[in-house]
Amino acid sequence: MNNGNVDEPSAFKKTPLFQAFNSPRYQRQDIIKKVNKIQGTKLICYVASINASIDRDDPTALADLLYNIPIDSDVDLLLHTPGGDIDAADKLMTMLRRKIGTGHLRFIVPDYAKSAGTLMALGADVIIMSDTSELGPIDPQIVHVDKDGNPTAHSVQDFLDAYTQLEEALRKNPNDMTAIIQMQKIDPATIVHYRSVLVRARQIAEQQLKEGMFREKGNWSQAVSLLINTKEWPSHAQPISWQAAANKVGLNIQYLSPDDDAWSMYWQLYCHQKLALGAQGGKLFESDYASLNIT
Repeated sequence: MNNGNVDEPSAFKKTPLFQAFNSPRYQRQDIIKKVNKIQGTKLICYVASINASIDRDDPTALADLLYNIPIDSDVDLLLHTPGGDIDAADKLMTMLRRKIGTGHLRFIVPDYAKSAGTLMALGADVIIMSDTSELGPIDPQIVHVDKDGNPTAHSVQDFLDAYTQLEEALRKNPNDMTAIIQMQKIDPATIVHYRSVLVRARQIAEQQLKEGMFREKGNWSQAVSLLINTKEWPSHAQPISWQAAANKVGLNIQYLSPDDDAWSMYWQLYCHQKLALGAQGGKLFESDYASLNIT
């Protein structure tokens, strides 16, 4: 007899079908929990497909990953991204730094963190890399759409260099018809905008280094000049290995061999996350308690 009261179960259990649907997520989160226990840090992950750039919607997802992390915690960010919006990347790093406070921030790059991803990594205290890892140049790219509607990325620095060459050609020969015709195709406002974009990229990179791995040793300007130099890295997609990042650029790199126990866990987790993205691609934001698959 219940005297009119309805007894409620003491604990709700996940249904078998729900668990079956979500078992891959539970498997990944079990790996994250294991990493957290061994490393003594809070691991969060941002894994994106090749067609999913860093954008202005990302801070909402990152806020979810940071929600239950205490201020002044040591945090590891596993990052895999083709790059994207540098202002969005700057905001993501601001959020991370405010949450971490006096804590330690490490970036783990299992595969690649290119362009704006590299820009973010500069704000870490250390970047963990292995033989499969690569960073990339941080020279900003502008997307142009051709007459057939196909988007193509162009280096801002290369465009400005070409403009400077045209200026020099006209100074030497004001009647150079090739240079005159090419100059007529360029909107002066475009040059102003591109110069501003280049300045902005440098400002963000220097600020990240000041607040991150270079805050005690200075000399951030030289590292930024190297990373943004299109003569040093002719292709925007050119890989910057852990050796080049450490020895040529001077970044704080912690190298882990492929058979290192810690790296094996990171790589296993990354492989599961890549499979979770599937053929559709998109982004996966994940921690030991949150999992957001955004397509």
